[in-house]
Amino acid sequence: MNAFEFNDALCRSVQANIRQFQWSEINDTGLRHAAVAIVITDYGEAGVPAIFLTRRPQRLGQHSGQYALPGGKLDKEETVYQAALRELDEELGLTLTPDQIIGRLDDYPTRSKFRITPVVIWAGENCQINPSADEVAQVYCIPFSELDSDAIPVFECGVEEGRPVLCSEFPALGHRMYSPTASIIYQFREVAIRGQNTRVDHFDQPRFAWQ
Repeated sequence: MNAFEFNDALCRSVQANIRQFQWSEINDTGLRHAAVAIVITDYGEAGVPAIFLTRRPQRLGQHSGQYALPGGKLDKEETVYQAALRELDEELGLTLTPDQIIGRLDDYPTRSKFRITPVVIWAGENCQINPSADEVAQVYCIPFSELDSDAIPVFECGVEEGRPVLCSEFPALGHRMYSPTASIIYQFREVAIRGQNTRVDHFDQPRFAWQ
């Protein structure tokens, strides 16, 4: 039985948890700034809260075939919130508004020289998507029941001592998912769902995600 319901009470709970969280910003001009959207939706099954996840097409030059949250680089003078909404529209054809933004999580530094800011957005009921074939090979919905499972996270050895690679295994995917996306989603679980102050920027990414 699903312990979570997509309703106003869940929205208020997620908002309260994120608002009490003191997010951390990375100030490093050597890293390109990007934003990703963590969209809370019941698109996969009515009444069942989930988040959107995509898989990138194999033909892309960077991070091809990898699991990803909708997002991308900030345009000049664009805020992380504006970028997350724009990329969501461009990738999934989902147009949401600033008042649907709940908040943000920690910046996450990647081996490919980005700092990623996750932006949490409440999509509301009956949202419709129209994924761009140029940017999205497949769209998944990861339900809160899987996000909240004690089966995640999973750790693999990294190249540096004390920096394991954080991974997740969701039944909705059928494959192991790696950081940076796995770390960002894990922090979302910890902060938004469980109300914890969990940091993830020390977890590494596998070598295939470095380019």
